[in-house]
Amino acid sequence: MIDFTWKLFSQTGNIDTYLLLKELETEPNSNESNVEMENQEVSPLDTNL
Repeated sequence: MIDFTWKLFSQTGNIDTYLLLKELETEPNSNESNVEMENQEVSPLDTNL
């Protein structure tokens, strides 16, 4: 997941994507947090900078 987030940030320069990357890096890997992420609705990124 971190690799995908970094690739997306490097292609778009979207600061929200970078902040998500940093948040993912600081979270401990647990099944509980993964389940919560799967249940959240994903909004499209605005790539028109």
